[in-house]
Amino acid sequence: MDMWSWICELSNSDEWAESNSPLIFQLASFKATQSIQLRAERTTEPNSDDALVTFSVCSQGFDSSDTEMTLWVSDTCPLSSSKPFLPLILQLLQEIISRSPTAQDSTCPSSQLQKLKPDPVAWILDSHSPESFSLFFNLIFLTRLFWLCVCDSPSEVGSLYFHSLLTPNVEIFTCKYAPAQTVLRTFFISVGVDVELCFMRTVGYMLAKWLILREIGIGLHSLTPLPSHSLGFSYAMESHGLWVMKGYAPVWAMKRTLFNGKKYRFPVIEAKESVLRYTLAHQQLEVVIQLEYTVGFFDGWIHVNARVDNLRLHVAKLGFKKNDEEGDYEDERHFPSRIRIWVGPEVGATYVTGLSLGRSTDNVERELEMQKVAKGSFGKSKFPKVKAMARTAMRTRMKTWRWDQDADGNAAIFDAILCDNSTGLEVSTWKPSSGDGEPGTGFRKRYTGARRRFTKTGGLVFARDECGEGVGWRLSKEMEGSVLKWRIGGQVWLSYWPNDVKSSYFETRSVEWCDEVDLPLIPGQC
Repeated sequence: MDMWSWICELSNSDEWAESNSPLIFQLASFKATQSIQLRAERTTEPNSDDALVTFSVCSQGFDSSDTEMTLWVSDTCPLSSSKPFLPLILQLLQEIISRSPTAQDSTCPSSQLQKLKPDPVAWILDSHSPESFSLFFNLIFLTRLFWLCVCDSPSEVGSLYFHSLLTPNVEIFTCKYAPAQTVLRTFFISVGVDVELCFMRTVGYMLAKWLILREIGIGLHSLTPLPSHSLGFSYAMESHGLWVMKGYAPVWAMKRTLFNGKKYRFPVIEAKESVLRYTLAHQQLEVVIQLEYTVGFFDGWIHVNARVDNLRLHVAKLGFKKNDEEGDYEDERHFPSRIRIWVGPEVGATYVTGLSLGRSTDNVERELEMQKVAKGSFGKSKFPKVKAMARTAMRTRMKTWRWDQDADGNAAIFDAILCDNSTGLEVSTWKPSSGDGEPGTGFRKRYTGARRRFTKTGGLVFARDECGEGVGWRLSKEMEGSVLKWRIGGQVWLSYWPNDVKSSYFETRSVEWCDEVDLPLIPGQC
């Protein structure tokens, strides 16, 4: 779909020069009788020659009377303006954000997002090529159409949307489409994290519905396979001495883990537990990785240090507070079981002369106690009253998370693995034996109690003092004054074990992201 080019060419349309009839862009159709259309209608203001354009989304042929139904009408767009279609873009974004599903236990209820300011969006429109912005417009328009067609229209309209609109264009919601992701990244940085969360939870909710319908396959045989790249979005940036990477992925779009390189037959959820599958499908992984870096300049070399500053993972529940469908499964969700982060120079870089790793955190702590007691008496006695006693006590404490460091060429790897204190097993690779329907009690009630392993909202936070030591690189002095591209990436595993219900279902899924950040080697700016 190249809607943006069609919209931009409206003012030069020959059809409008001859008649004021609405111009139609066919979004989707079925058997030439049912269709979803985008219409543009030109009007003029009273007592003025300025031309205005109003857009509308209409459905046709979805009832017995074959009538046309208007689903949505835009604000007016002045053709005489230097950016005539900026009001359309702002309206689409504002309506997407205002209808965003939030986590069941999310932020302060008194916080309300204000309307988007036009200046950041106008700057994005000017600073990107028409081709890149066209993909971005398709992304936001498809997202807005989801609410119109699926939630506010007859079911037949929603079915046509999933078949003919979302499915052929679903790859635009992956990291594969770099131009669209570049514009989206710029948009997020310009409008702030609150708008970013609302937008990505809307996208996550929409993709969760599509993945559920694709899985059950009822009437959806034409759906394409899952994209090769993970559904969701990620981006990275350098800011004030930090490398920051953010990632979003619907849990149901993450790949299931293979155990020992072989497929494992996961337990089938019984019909009575279908609500559990529905609950698990409406979740989204949200990750923030912050690495702090410093640059030192010495005689003959440059020293770059990096360490994990903050690592935040949250499994958000994609739903509405008025939705009580989950019932007893409300507290069932996936949890992080392994996090792998890598950072380093570009592949093939010859300006790095050495990589120094920190010590991997020891997983076992031992405490040793010794006590000696001696008793005795002097003098002759048939039974000497002398006793000697020694007591030794040893306590072993297992840490829940083990932090390791490794290297892949000149890239440093931080690897955090969740272990079960009682058994010592790695959670992300756990596989029950045949007939074992209970994965263990160590992770039940994991969101409640003083010794809970995760936050009450299903999150996890690591601060710098928990993530092991930093790493360092020595670079050639010749690179001073340049800005290098440094690669950064992450892989996250999510596992599910029953938390508050009796079930034999378990699984582990993973997602991987990779991007580039700037490394300025300019004295006085590092």
